[in-house]
Amino acid sequence: MANQTRIIKIDGMTCGGCVASVHAATGEIDGLDLITVDLADNLATVSFDDSKTSAEAIASAIEEAGFDATVANS
Repeated sequence: MANQTRIIKIDGMTCGGCVASVHAATGEIDGLDLITVDLADNLATVSFDDSKTSAEAIASAIEEAGFDATVANS
């Protein structure tokens, strides 16, 4: 079990409702410990257990909610 923190760029968010949608889309991901969504910068900071999920899987869940999500290089 190794905790990772990554940045995901999210395009398409325009309001607080979008932030809530991102939280709802990721709320059931096993291994996701924390997600902080910054509407002004169109970013999400995610902390997760990389033995259970990945930044790419989290970004995919955000995309399924209707946003464009890309894991930032680190």
